[in-house]
Amino acid sequence: MHRLLLLSCLWLLAAPPASTIFQRPTGTPAPLRLQYLLEPLHPTVHTQRGATAILPCVLRTLPHNYRVKWSKVEPTNYRENIIIITNGLYHKNYGPLSPRVRLRHSHRYDASLTITNVALEDEGRYRCQLVNGLEDESILLTLHLEGVVFPYQPSNGRYKFNYHEAKQACEQQDSRLATYQQLYKAWTEGLDWCNAGWILDGTVHYPIINSREPCGGRLLLPGVRTYGARDKQKDRFDAFCFTSALQGQVYFIRGHLNFKEAGQACRNHGAAIAKVGQLYSAWKFSQLDRCDGGWLADGSVRYPITIPRERCGGLPDPGVRSFGFPSKEMRTYGTYCFMGK
Repeated sequence: MHRLLLLSCLWLLAAPPASTIFQRPTGTPAPLRLQYLLEPLHPTVHTQRGATAILPCVLRTLPHNYRVKWSKVEPTNYRENIIIITNGLYHKNYGPLSPRVRLRHSHRYDASLTITNVALEDEGRYRCQLVNGLEDESILLTLHLEGVVFPYQPSNGRYKFNYHEAKQACEQQDSRLATYQQLYKAWTEGLDWCNAGWILDGTVHYPIINSREPCGGRLLLPGVRTYGARDKQKDRFDAFCFTSALQGQVYFIRGHLNFKEAGQACRNHGAAIAKVGQLYSAWKFSQLDRCDGGWLADGSVRYPITIPRERCGGLPDPGVRSFGFPSKEMRTYGTYCFMGK
């Protein structure tokens, strides 16, 4: 008995591997009713970038020599990266989330996970696992960020990104590659785009609301069309990026500015020229509505429309309109600036 207790203590103190893989063997029956953990009332927690999110995990009772382990299920490889381990008295944090996570501990049965300053990459599935010898059990929760998905391509045209370039391009525009769930939700909300793009798991898709000849034909039903997994190095497509709420403000400066002058105009106000993701975020969350084309950090010219009207592009739906990538010497447009909090 003393030997088992000693091994249990040593296991808690030992640093675990950076990641583990959870896989139920084929034919294993569904887990029994939880004995030690309460089923969460709401398995999906909704939040925004910059907020504080709490993932609930509450024990019914405190078994002897138990541990609670929190981990995040990564969508790109299905591995589980350990975040925190506790035995009720002591805890240890692991991985890149370490500085921003803590246990809520509102009472002695509470092992809920608190994530501060939520980031785009925090979205996903989390596991709270009670480790108690042969009676381990766990619950899965989903952290869902409210946000917006937008298609993105570079100045030199469509289908220029391999996977890694697409990932970098989204990150440079204050966003990240969208997950399939985010792209699907955007399709249900009206995203209709004929160009295929990379998403986070390395697959390629395009969302179609109105079936038409150039986009797979009129006979195919609306939906998120898929090319499946592609070669991340060789194959080239556009990107679908995802962004969430801003910690700051996007505003417009009127003028007839070239690209260099646009950047300087923002800096003169103590701001920076806005990125594409920041403009989409301001349109989505702050209802930014302007009929004026303005320079953005990638050299494109766009404008956000919340209330569609004839003289502002004439399109019937709200959205961020684009004039593409005009010559950076052209003095025709104003600029959109971003001022962080």
